[in-house]
Amino acid sequence: MDARKGSEAAPMRNRTTVERKSDREVVVTRTFNAPARIVFQAWTRPELFKQWWVPKSMGMVLRSCDMDARVGGRYRLVFGHDSNLQEFFGTYLEVTPHSRLVWTNEEGGADGPVTTVTFEEQAGRTLLVMRELHPSKEALDAAGTGAADAMRETFEQLDGLLVTLAA
Repeated sequence: MDARKGSEAAPMRNRTTVERKSDREVVVTRTFNAPARIVFQAWTRPELFKQWWVPKSMGMVLRSCDMDARVGGRYRLVFGHDSNLQEFFGTYLEVTPHSRLVWTNEEGGADGPVTTVTFEEQAGRTLLVMRELHPSKEALDAAGTGAADAMRETFEQLDGLLVTLAA
């Protein structure tokens, strides 16, 4: 019997951590059982992103997902159900394939947070660190950590997609 196949049958459970690192910054960390190239694609290809980004328990749907993942490119996400829609949009400041994404969050005005996601491959797995830096303590307090906390479920959904993509 192939020992490798036995270990593949029992997928490794990864933990998502959400930490408030300072008065202005929240950091979400998780390791994924897939190469950085595939994890990066799931973050930059709309057809993949739509499959995992919204926590299913929220009962919302990602109705529209436009992404031009290049420096200066824009993104626009529309979430919701029925007539209760929310729009999130911004500009990509940095796009380094398979290793780093940086974008603005402009839906709250010019003083929205900046999100940085890094993808560090380690032996075929990817350590993902997502940092959300707010312009002030008050802005982070107003935002709360609800969205960051939802990342636990969202990242579980990404895990499921990555299994499919890696196959």
